[in-house]
Amino acid sequence: MELNNLAFLSEPSEETGVVGAIAYSHPGERFHGSLIQDFDLLILIVQNTEQAISKVEHYRYGDLRYQMIYASRFDLQMTAVTGGHYNLMQCLIDGEIIWEEDNQISDLRKELSSFGNELREQKLFYEFTRFLRMYVEAKRHIQQGHVVDAYYDVLETLGSWARIVLIEQGIYPDHTVWTHIQQLDRALWKLYQELTVSSETLEQRVELVLLACEFSVMSKMGDCSELLLRVIRSRKEPWSVNELVNHPQLRFVRNDLPLVLRKLVFRSIVKESAGWPSLEGEGREIRYWIEA
Repeated sequence: MELNNLAFLSEPSEETGVVGAIAYSHPGERFHGSLIQDFDLLILIVQNTEQAISKVEHYRYGDLRYQMIYASRFDLQMTAVTGGHYNLMQCLIDGEIIWEEDNQISDLRKELSSFGNELREQKLFYEFTRFLRMYVEAKRHIQQGHVVDAYYDVLETLGSWARIVLIEQGIYPDHTVWTHIQQLDRALWKLYQELTVSSETLEQRVELVLLACEFSVMSKMGDCSELLLRVIRSRKEPWSVNELVNHPQLRFVRNDLPLVLRKLVFRSIVKESAGWPSLEGEGREIRYWIEA
């Protein structure tokens, strides 16, 4: 699709804080994915804000049907870290910039596509928190006899393990994770096969993977959690859990942060101090610190 025919989209938006627009299409393809659906074109409007935005508009211009999605820098950074909304990320990286202010779209594209140290560390910690949550859920389900639910959780756990492996290799884990793993980590690939195609019972397969997870990934807890550990070390005063879940560098993992924090305490990587007066009652508030 020739974007020079889309002059009606080339003017800066009147929306507050908009810094550019990107057009993305799949020429010649019949299947566009769930985000684009049956639209000929996706227009991504980027706003320079740290607040989440949820705004989608559908338009028709002659015979052209297009979908316009508004996203903030926060939305796109979250997509890069969490791996959600893959088509949105694909639009940012591979789409054609219609217009931009002060190279802000080009700079954001370069920042997210280069997979630099900051993004890599955030994504590594995110995948570890996700791994840990699904691992704990799988343990709970298998103990309660819910084998099928445990199987689903373990499959998700292995997916996060695979993404951790790729991140450690400096590879951004896209939607073709297992294709990479098949070449890079034969042991993990074999474990995936043991889970999915083995002749053992479903329960035996789940137990095998849980055991492998305990020994292979839990040992990486400190390395994968370095982002959190550095935040805790950044001041001498112990942190409350509320301060940590609201810290800007930890915003992408806030829901699972308490679980990771308690596991770090259990492994004696993080210390707890229960000597702080509570503002809510007679108890003593637990705070967290790291021994120098």
